[in-house]
Formats: sequence, C-alpha cells, structure tokens
Amino acid sequence: MTRSAGHLIVKTLETHGVQRVYAVPGESYLDVLDGLHDSTIETVVCRHEGGAGYMALAEGRLGGTPGIAMVTRGPGAANAMIAVHTAWQDATALVLFVGLIPVADRGRDAFQEFSLEGWFSTTAKRVMVLEDPDRASEMVAEAIHLARSGRPGPVVVGLPEDVLVRTTAAPALTPRPLPSLVPAAFDVDHLMERLALADKPLIVVGGDGWTGDTGERLLDFASSANVPVAADWRAYDAVPHRGPAWAGWLGYGRADTLAARLDEADLLVFIGCGRADVLSDGYTRGLDTETILVLADTSATMHDGRLDRHVFATPSALVDALPVGSAADSPAAGTRGPAWMDALAADQRRFATPAPDGGDAVDRGTAVDLGIAFGELERALPADRVLTYGAGNATLWGHRYLSHTQPNSLVGPRNGAMGLAVPAAVAASLTFPDRQAVAICGDGDFFMNAQELSVCFAHGGTPLVLVVDNGIYGTIVQHQRNHYPGRPSGTAMTNPDFAAWMRSFGGHGEYVSSTEEFAPALERALASGLPALLHLRTDPATMGPSPVAAPSLAAAAVSE
Repeated sequence: MTRSAGHLIVKTLETHGVQRVYAVPGESYLDVLDGLHDSTIETVVCRHEGGAGYMALAEGRLGGTPGIAMVTRGPGAANAMIAVHTAWQDATALVLFVGLIPVADRGRDAFQEFSLEGWFSTTAKRVMVLEDPDRASEMVAEAIHLARSGRPGPVVVGLPEDVLVRTTAAPALTPRPLPSLVPAAFDVDHLMERLALADKPLIVVGGDGWTGDTGERLLDFASSANVPVAADWRAYDAVPHRGPAWAGWLGYGRADTLAARLDEADLLVFIGCGRADVLSDGYTRGLDTETILVLADTSATMHDGRLDRHVFATPSALVDALPVGSAADSPAAGTRGPAWMDALAADQRRFATPAPDGGDAVDRGTAVDLGIAFGELERALPADRVLTYGAGNATLWGHRYLSHTQPNSLVGPRNGAMGLAVPAAVAASLTFPDRQAVAICGDGDFFMNAQELSVCFAHGGTPLVLVVDNGIYGTIVQHQRNHYPGRPSGTAMTNPDFAAWMRSFGGHGEYVSSTEEFAPALERALASGLPALLHLRTDPATMGPSPVAAPSLAAAAVSE
C-alpha cells in the first residue's frame, strides 16, 4: 500500500493507541491534518499552541500513553515551548509534532524558519526531523517509545511540509515494548534490611506512572512495616490519602511538621522521584540522610545530596517485588513500633482538616473564606474527581484540603508554570468523561489560557473551574512584601466578570462574593451538566492557608 508520509504518521499514531491529538492547525503540516480527516483519532482544535501542549501533557499524565500535540513552524513552536519545558521538568511523556518549512528553503531565513534543534535540544529527550518518507512510521514509533521509556519526557518531531506529501510503501509500525525494569532480588533484600534497621524511615513517592493499584499496595506495605509515606510536590495522587501511613506532601505550602520530620528521618526511600529543589526546601533538608533511590533514570536527574543505593526500577515493578504481610511478620518492620508512623499521620490529619470556622483570623479575611470553601468542595466532589492546578498561592488551598483516593487524578505543573489548570481540566474531561474534572487557579493563571474553555463546547467536556480572584499576582506580591515591603510593583490586575464570560459561551457561571454563597453555588454548578465556572472574590491580604505546627515540633517548625 502506498500513501503519503503525512498519512502514514496518522496511521502509526492509530496503531499506538492514540485517541486524541491536540492541535493548532498550520499550513506546514496540512498533509497530516488531511490524514486525520478519516482517522479514528479525534482532532481537538485548540486556540493557542501553549494550550494544545498543556492538554497533551495532561493526557500524557492521566491516560498512560504520551500526549500528542501538533503545531506549526516558528511562532507556533515558540508558543508550545512552555509545555515542552513543563514536560521536561515534570518527567511527563509528551510528543510534539512541529510543521517545518520545505527542505529546499532551509538556510535562507525563509518565512517562519527557525532551528528546531537549537530551540528544543536542551529541554527535550530528543529532537528529530523527518528527512525520508520511508522512515515516517519509524520516527513516530521511536518518538513515542522514547517519551515513555526511562525517565519520561518530551520528544519533538519536525515535519518538513514537502517531505510529508511524498509517498511511501512503508508499513505502519506497532508499539515497541518497554524494557522490563525489575529490581534485582538483592536490591529488594537490601531495602528490607535498611528499613528494618531504621528508627525513623520515610518513603517519598512522586513522578508519573502510578497506575492501577500500585500506590494502594505500596501504602499497605508501608502500613505493615510502620513506615510513613509522603508525596513529592504535585504528585499527591501516587498513593491514596488514607490509613496510618499517609503522611502528607512536601514542597511549596507543605506542613511545617512534615518538613521537620524530613530532617528527623534516618532513612529516606525515594520511589519515582528524587530529592529535588522544591521537595527539599531549596536543597536544605535531608541531603545528608541515608538514601535509597528507586528511579528508572540512570543519571538520577534532579536528585541531589546523598545517594547510598540506586535501584533502577519503576514504581510498579518495585511494589510487585515487595513482600506483603502484617506488622507482626513484615521483614521491613524490624523492632520498630508504629509511634513514628502514627505521629506523622496525626500531623497530616491536623494539617488537612479545615477548622469549623475556616481557621484563624489570617485565613478568613473578607469575601470568600477559602478554608471553609475548600472544605465544602472536599465534601461535595465525587471520590474519583480529577484535580488540575496552575501556579500561585491560590492552588495551595486545594493541595492542602482536597484529597486523592485514586491514581491519575492530579495534573499540576511541577515546574511552576502558569496557565495549565484550564487546558488540563479540559483534557481531563475529554479523557475521563465520566469523572468530574476541576481546575483550581488564580485570576492571573486563569486568563493565561482561559480561551481553551471553548474546546469544551466543541468536544463535550464539562469541567468545573474555580477562579480565586484577589486582583493581584499573589505569589509575587508575597515575595515583594518579604523583600521590598511597602513597594508593590507590577503585580496588580484588573479583571472582568469571569462568570459572565463563561455564560457567554453557553456554560454555567456564577460570581461568589461571600463564604455563605459558595456551597449553594457549587451545588448548582455541579448539577448543571455544563462546563461551569465559579468566580470567587477573595481578600488580597490573604496569601495562603495558615501554617499549623504540632505542639511537639513547635520549636523545630519553620515558617512557610
């Protein structure tokens, strides 16, 4: 069978199980768009290349296969760069296809010409350019395999428009199997021995790839071994938030108590993540503690400090190899009782439970009390909800008060990029149409990609968007107050009525100006069956939830 290289690319995406591509169309890859016309793959037309990249990233994190984004040359590729950087730092599988100028036009500063490798080589696992139509399927298969294998990440594929229309008889390849990253028996034995000898061990989970019951089984193992389990920043869905072993999360907005416990631990076991910048409070915590790293990354990228043993395995392979049993017969428990684990679990329960009145005075402020509002949200949302976040202080309320009971239920930029919440929620709603997707973002974050809500009305998604509006770039204002008090500069915003804007699309939108209005508005939004938005007016003086320190650690706690 003979077909164009562009059509072969589409067919290869089909054989790899791709269900959607997120695209901003461009003349440089028209033949691929033509191939998508008759394809089983849904083409999700986005309004901005950054939004398309973010949607693909969200699907890559939630759906098990790399997210696929398609953009055009020059300006389109530039706009998509933010998603590539996010996928790179977050270790999330993503394949970005970029249309390019014809081969014959290279090197003459042709219209929208740029260096694909020059732009992306430092923020992608590999940059490829299609030069031979006979290799079109091979290149797609290689890109998807690379994005998924080892430390997941972004792969960028350039598609010169003249190569795409050339014909080829090459077949559409099927997926290459991933390497089996099973831990060696002696590595598992060593882990059991070190856990048994430790007085205050701590397991830290993170990264992507926590699918099925992997997190639940790890938590059961940890509970039987009296080992607390904490999560890396924005990897909270790795394990369910239940039972005696769940200890909370590290990173921005974390509990002071857990940060102090990290310093106190005598053995750290990282699974799926390393001791990175945010987790360690800027490379200041736990760097000299005995460390076992379980990570499918030979170079241990983004791990800093002591490393006593590197187990080259995926989280699921490690959990498959762990012994199961009760505390009475667990080889990892040693003589350690549950006191250490129970203390961390108690710290987390105290930290994650909103006070009945919304907390102390610094939380309440005026307008909507987010302590109360997010407590209501936790009670109202179904257990299988998918939460998406942008960046900024507004997200800390969700991190603290919203729980996760299932894997593949959180998308948030671990690199702190703004603008992800809305497109990620749209993609989550398309990926899991029977689950409630909820975007949590500040007013600055929301308007960076708010236009992607239009995709819901074209493709059927029904996310709920919560916009926390304090009229400022809150995180930067907080830094200004700390370092340049009394000198606000470049951080104020003027906002429209976001709810009215949502209604203009045909969705459900409400402006919420008081705490009492929130619960009824939330109920109406969830019952609407439409894409919905709640515009929450909040006090600009309230920067985030108040820190809570356990009495036993009050002296050791540090301010958030």
